[in-house]
Amino acid sequence: MERAVTVTAVLLALAVVLAGCGATQEPAGDGGTTTATTATGETTTVDGSTTATTTTTAPTTTTAESETSTATDGAEHVGCQPGELEKDGECTPVLSGSNADIFDATDLVAITTAETTVDGTPGYLARPAENGTYPAVVMIHEWWGLNDNIRHMADVLAGHGYVVFAVDLYDGEVTTNASRAGELAGQVRDNPEEAVAKMSRAVSGLRAMPYTTDAVASLGWCFGGGQSLQLSLSDADLNATVVYYGSLVTDAETLQRVDGPVLGVFGAEDTSIPVATVREFDRTLDEVGVDHEIHVYEGAPHAFANPSGERFHPEATRDAWAKTLRFLEESLRD
Repeated sequence: MERAVTVTAVLLALAVVLAGCGATQEPAGDGGTTTATTATGETTTVDGSTTATTTTTAPTTTTAESETSTATDGAEHVGCQPGELEKDGECTPVLSGSNADIFDATDLVAITTAETTVDGTPGYLARPAENGTYPAVVMIHEWWGLNDNIRHMADVLAGHGYVVFAVDLYDGEVTTNASRAGELAGQVRDNPEEAVAKMSRAVSGLRAMPYTTDAVASLGWCFGGGQSLQLSLSDADLNATVVYYGSLVTDAETLQRVDGPVLGVFGAEDTSIPVATVREFDRTLDEVGVDHEIHVYEGAPHAFANPSGERFHPEATRDAWAKTLRFLEESLRD
């Protein structure tokens, strides 16, 4: 059965909130403006059409002061940036207390979670435990796959009053190896119709749930940011689109199909998604009349919102996440 948990307790136990992006990303596209922001076991039924294998995650109330979890004791690292590992092959993630503050993960509502499929698309579902109807978000993982870090971000967002479905575009495979991650991401990009079909089914499936409103947004980081845009360009009919430093499209004819409003978050020092491309994306959205806001964080590189890598910029991430929560509130509720 689904398990109700208090999100605050879960988040205080997390050692990492976001999974990493690889150093090698999908092509950024061409073109380049933008508002520059300076950062100060059992099977159960979830609904009439969805079958879920429930999670068995047991939350703990360990605090940041006593929690010093790192990728040690022989466990493989999760989310470390290629080229940024220590010589012993480990990385040290940001502690949970800091993450909980940066991602506004305190005083959240209780949630229920389940490993599930939505209209045939596999993934992880997190939603408020209290009866009611809530707007929904399709969350798309980075190139590592649907790992625990993305599930944690789904928990955070669900705690803010959203039904969040983190889709699995890798059919259950998760990796910490950058080469394998590149292969998996390449397989998705080589079969874009299949990926879009999976995400689109998730959108329609979410809308059909008894505890959702009709409002659905997409949200993704890195590889997932690019997929968020691709979903928005499809026939899925989203109510809002969030792209964190994902591959962009700058062609006006193509961007006419995007589901606005659009929120874009990028780093000024990102060599994978150059500022010139972001600027062209911004200009083209203006040209085709799509409501949008684009934020470029000075001094921030690619994957700056990933707390497990050396590129992590806490204050830029704090500001970007606050803007994301405000954007979703305005787009899906107001």
